[in-house]
Amino acid sequence: MKIILENEKHIALEIANLSIGYQRKKQDIIIAQDISFALNKGELAAIVGVNGIGKSTLLRTLGAVQKSISGAIAIEDKALQNYTPLELATKISLVLTEAIASKNLTIAELIALGRQPYTNWLGTLTEVDKAKTKEAIQLVEIEALQHKKCYELSDGQLQRVMIARALAQDTPIILLDEPTSHLDLYHKVQILKLLKTIAHHTQKTILFTTHEIEVALQLSDKMLLLRKEESYFDTPEALIQGKYFEKLFPANTIQFDPILGSFKIV
Repeated sequence: MKIILENEKHIALEIANLSIGYQRKKQDIIIAQDISFALNKGELAAIVGVNGIGKSTLLRTLGAVQKSISGAIAIEDKALQNYTPLELATKISLVLTEAIASKNLTIAELIALGRQPYTNWLGTLTEVDKAKTKEAIQLVEIEALQHKKCYELSDGQLQRVMIARALAQDTPIILLDEPTSHLDLYHKVQILKLLKTIAHHTQKTILFTTHEIEVALQLSDKMLLLRKEESYFDTPEALIQGKYFEKLFPANTIQFDPILGSFKIV
């Protein structure tokens, strides 16, 4: 496992010797193991790998939606399991691929749901909550959409709304599962450029899964190449130089061109 630990005092998320998977008949089924990496504040990082390798499972494990099989996860130097659910909701916001429960909400109403960890039992929004919601709407540039219903939006617009809800939650770490799925190339690039700008300007740590390896190569600060037995983590440039992308797919089918930073069929 290749790990780069820069500016350790600024580490937001640290994973060591993590194994992920699920239980079947009280037996641990490991999908991927020996995962170790650390992310600093203000970094945009991508998780890439072949289908079924556990990208979404890793994200859900980091977000405490499901348990790890072994290993350690620390958020701001505190073990994940030592956070209460409410405390964790102020540290990590998680956007999965599940459909929205009610698309009859307005955009502003959906984004305001990100403030739930801070509201009272009635869900009453304070002036601070309203200000955070407004700030999130401005950050993703959807002011013109805020009074529309969710069902009126395109896929690309809805992706921005879900990112805004995560921003309204105001956590130092944001986890996104396939934020560019179902989008054309232009909108994929637009979303990832937006995420990079947000990470750098707000100093939030953003980790996302993607199948768009070539786009992620150009826009991510760090990347995790997830594999079953071993994974690789570093800057895109260092991973290219180390020829790690050549290990993702069978060489007799798909090859990686380190000069162009792209894959070609052979």
